[in-house]
Amino acid sequence: MIQLISVAGALAILVAYAANQLRYIGPANLSYALLNFAGSAVLAAVAVVEGQWGFLLLEGIWALVSLWATVKLLRGRSSRLR
Repeated sequence: MIQLISVAGALAILVAYAANQLRYIGPANLSYALLNFAGSAVLAAVAVVEGQWGFLLLEGIWALVSLWATVKLLRGRSSRLR
């Protein structure tokens, strides 16, 4: 089961990356930030369960940076809606 969860997290990140490379979405797109955050958060959680501390460092920081980007994008949207 943990492998399926890991694959889902990895696919979220890979979909964001591929969509960016194919110019469907870019880093300034909320979908890109959310896919990166969701995927990296899932993989960080798996790293905790598995005791993979190096992987946790990578994915945990990736999740925090992606969360920051998501919040920044959402704040920009809310100010435009006013």
